[in-house]
Amino acid sequence: MTTTELEIIKALAEEGNMRKAAERLFLSQPALSQRLQSIEKEWGTLLFIRSQKGLEPTPAGELVITYAKEAILKREETFELVASMADKVHGTLKIACASIVGQTWLPQILKEFVELYPDAKISLMTGWSSEIVKALYEGEAHIGIVRGQVDWKSKKEYLFRDRLYLVDREINSIDELKNTNRPFIQFKSDSSYYMEIQRWWQRHFAQNPKRQIIVDQIETCKQLALNGIGYAILPSITLTGDERVNKMPLLNNEEEFELTRDTWLIGYDSTFALKQVNAFNQVLQRHASKLRNEE
Repeated sequence: MTTTELEIIKALAEEGNMRKAAERLFLSQPALSQRLQSIEKEWGTLLFIRSQKGLEPTPAGELVITYAKEAILKREETFELVASMADKVHGTLKIACASIVGQTWLPQILKEFVELYPDAKISLMTGWSSEIVKALYEGEAHIGIVRGQVDWKSKKEYLFRDRLYLVDREINSIDELKNTNRPFIQFKSDSSYYMEIQRWWQRHFAQNPKRQIIVDQIETCKQLALNGIGYAILPSITLTGDERVNKMPLLNNEEEFELTRDTWLIGYDSTFALKQVNAFNQVLQRHASKLRNEE
């Protein structure tokens, strides 16, 4: 199968819909249908069953889909290895990054990277730390930037630690939480982060917050707090210092921060040897070093 045919099979499998796959491949539906018929003729069997619900792989189709995905991945890896032998930094840099870091800290690093290495391409996915580890295991990313305690046996480098603050426009101290009727605004996050906050709350208060608002993104959580709707617990990485709110560190006592969040760079030794990964890591470490000096 040609590279184009491999991409066709992959797109049809992932989209499960002829129209969406055609749009993704910049083909017309009749042209895509004709290409699929040609591929099926080459294999001597139907690869997809067409129905009103879309495309469903046949047992033979599932085998060919697996072959196509593995062939595409192997081709990309080979290109990257060949590129790593050249003097220039190019090839695709595949990053899987915790959403909060991707929204706040990573853009300035990527800006410097693309200015230094214009021949390199970037593929970026964001999500929870568990999703990032999964992407590394499945070869969908070269490196991952994760938050909190992550079970990773291969290469793992500490980047920085940020503190967590109670943020509100009206509340001025942690003690006021005992009697306030203001809602606690929380954002959905990975289980370890959620459990850390729950444990902190239970150590300080006998009852759960009287009112809660749950949102799906940390930026939404931040904006609700900044607009005075309620209070939130936010990492310092999300705060610029210009916000017109009260910021209260979550303390054990007057000197020690109790709740913090560590950020790590993880990956396999083999991928760190790639030129584009090594070049990115150098830029990343310079920025991380600045944050560590401020800790």
